[in-house]
Amino acid sequence: MPFNHNDHYHRLLLRHLPPGCRTALDVGCGTGRFARRLAASGIEVDAVDPSAEAIEAARALAAVGADGRAPRFRHADVTRVELPRAHYDFISCLASLHHMPFETVRTLRESLAPGGVLVVLGCYPEESRTDWLWSLAAVPVNAAARTAVALAERIRGTRPAGPDAVRAPVAPPMMTYARTRREAAGLLPGARMRRLLFWRYLLVFRAPAGADSGHAPAPGGDGADARPQRRDG
Repeated sequence: MPFNHNDHYHRLLLRHLPPGCRTALDVGCGTGRFARRLAASGIEVDAVDPSAEAIEAARALAAVGADGRAPRFRHADVTRVELPRAHYDFISCLASLHHMPFETVRTLRESLAPGGVLVVLGCYPEESRTDWLWSLAAVPVNAAARTAVALAERIRGTRPAGPDAVRAPVAPPMMTYARTRREAAGLLPGARMRRLLFWRYLLVFRAPAGADSGHAPAPGGDGADARPQRRDG
């Protein structure tokens, strides 16, 4: 499919970067397109994905024409690594949260620095009348966008190849929009959530600002290396 729904919302997600953002974590980064956009902004980015093929492609793409800081890509399941506490200014999940227990947001919340922002671009299955109305509204727009992108690729003679053609594994979402709102209310107090076109929702949570806005060091270290550490088991 030439029109990527997640890529379409990159600019929307970037609007939620907190002022002075220095560190970010991209969860379920796939081939790393959004992580590279974050790094291009001068942000120190950790990016993890459970797909070895996707991470291999992400590293290859980051090495081609890289000008400046590149993300640190790691093949890992975020539910099985120990994240540094109160460290990241920005954490993103693009169509990846439904691949893991929703309770994972608790760990992500604890890894946010004071004033840090967690953004989730999530997927949900249609259940209610409102869900279906949004889906129906997206169909013609999606068809038009796909046609336009495919035509542009044909004119330019550009088609994804090599690492850029790799697609991360997909899975159908199981958690409804209504249930996601309920769960988020308990795990992410004060979070804002709204529907988006193209079968997505946007969830934004901002951690309370603390008196100390500095970054906490990674567990067992002096702060020199705050990358995710693997848990035993």
